[in-house]
Amino acid sequence: MNAAEQATNPETASKIAAMVSLFKRQFPEVKANLQPWTNDPNTRELVDPDSIDVAFNLPAGNTLVQVRFYENRLIGVEAICFGRFGNQRWQFSTVGEWSFQGSFLPPAGFQDRLKQVCREIFVLFNGSDSTNQV
Repeated sequence: MNAAEQATNPETASKIAAMVSLFKRQFPEVKANLQPWTNDPNTRELVDPDSIDVAFNLPAGNTLVQVRFYENRLIGVEAICFGRFGNQRWQFSTVGEWSFQGSFLPPAGFQDRLKQVCREIFVLFNGSDSTNQV
């Protein structure tokens, strides 16, 4: 669900802002879009109500980041990067082996910085590093 819609109380709004700051620390030129999903009935059917979704214009391309929850606990972070013409370049998930998949993988340094942001997102939302990273 759009991050802007999930910011329903000061605590959640503060955590969303902190998450954007984590990205800005690793990728200083990044811009965040707190409303990546359009508000139409077809899109609404596909949106996960238990996620916080933010789009970023990362150096590797436009990237949708979905922070997924189960019973108010962060269970995973997923990122999908799209190129200029909407083609999927790569995807990344903290579920499983924390690996990148796709046709146009970002450089190793970028991958390391994104993984660091994800570790910090787990600490931000769960209070400890409960990432189960391989």
